[in-house]
Amino acid sequence: MFGVCQAWRVRTLLHRASVSLMRPSIFCLLLLAAWHVSAAERVVSLAPSLTEIVIELDAADLLVGVLDGGDRPASVAALPSVGRYGQLEMERLLSLRPDLLLLWPGSVSAAQRDQLQRLNIPTFTAEPHTLEQLADQIEQIGARLGRAGQGRQVAGEFRQRLAELRTRYHRDTPLSVFYQVWDQPLYTVGGGQIISDALSVCGARNVFADVSQTAPQVSLEAVLQRNPEVVVAGSTSQLNIWKTWASLKARLLVVPDNGIERPSGQMLGAVAKLCAVLSPDR
Repeated sequence: MFGVCQAWRVRTLLHRASVSLMRPSIFCLLLLAAWHVSAAERVVSLAPSLTEIVIELDAADLLVGVLDGGDRPASVAALPSVGRYGQLEMERLLSLRPDLLLLWPGSVSAAQRDQLQRLNIPTFTAEPHTLEQLADQIEQIGARLGRAGQGRQVAGEFRQRLAELRTRYHRDTPLSVFYQVWDQPLYTVGGGQIISDALSVCGARNVFADVSQTAPQVSLEAVLQRNPEVVVAGSTSQLNIWKTWASLKARLLVVPDNGIERPSGQMLGAVAKLCAVLSPDR
């Protein structure tokens, strides 16, 4: 019995010793893994909004390519293009040897997203449905780019200003709004779209918030049935279709969509302008 007990004690001591030796090794491995995740050096942005976030984080020097979708900021004007919305040039992308892709799912076709997944290139996918989620993703992107401190600062300032807007424009009874994306055919935003959340920040309610689609096509009759107090569009010409409907008593307001349809840090400025147009007395 004594021999058995001694053997058990020896095995226990050896186990404890091995665990003690393993702990520093495991800690080092975890540090290396964390460094690897956050140490991106060759970044390709696959959406203009994500490119803007990288610039807002003072990390434009890490970008080696961008997907185009409109005018570029001056700081990335000379970077190689990897295509346009829905038309990713895969060979061009691979030639840039990225170690991190910033992806907005809607900017790349489903087939090409599957292809990217098979390539095993580290990818951060961003598709915020609320402004709070956008702040979180700004902070997460900062960490992936090795700019964790900057990410926390930018996200913190974003959250603070967002809270101020919510307080300033709060209404006990939200203003019912039809947000018109396009007129022919007639498109709007569903409840899961970040613009719907932007309306709530302004003390308003998207009349199609119950629709799950991101950008549903709707009929004139459906809008009239929901009887919004306000119709918002990007230009005066897009509001002309409502002038023949005497039954619609809504205010017709023009809010240029510059910035509000690109979820990056600058979007909050566009939201503030939307709030001011909806509630000029506040």
